[in-house]
Amino acid sequence: MDTTSLAVDYPVLNIFWTMLEFFLWVLWFFLLFKIITDIFRSHDLSGWGKAGWLVLVIILPLIGVLVYLIARGQSMTKRDIQQAQENQAAFKAYVRDAATSGPDAGGRSHVDDLAKLADLKEKGAISEEEYQKAKEKILA
Repeated sequence: MDTTSLAVDYPVLNIFWTMLEFFLWVLWFFLLFKIITDIFRSHDLSGWGKAGWLVLVIILPLIGVLVYLIARGQSMTKRDIQQAQENQAAFKAYVRDAATSGPDAGGRSHVDDLAKLADLKEKGAISEEEYQKAKEKILA
């Protein structure tokens, strides 16, 4: 089998065209799924409105997607921004809660206890051996 004949049968321009088609298909499906998730996420649409948009997007995908982007593109962006802000706020609240909550009911964390323990060691109030035992107790 001659490998040069394979290269002649499929020139470089066809390779680029195939890559472009593949990229556009991936882009199309991404956009389609993004719009479908936005339809279900939208709180200002009724059930019938969601069903109508979904039927339009599935039955006539090109027209449905274009009409949806024209009619609801700005509100789609606002919902994306609102969702990102809610996720950021939830993440910050989780980090804040994880940093301040500890095993005891006083709300102190292990970090606070270890910092106080290190201060006591630096001041000479406890020995290295006592420091290690207390540190193991806190981390256990």
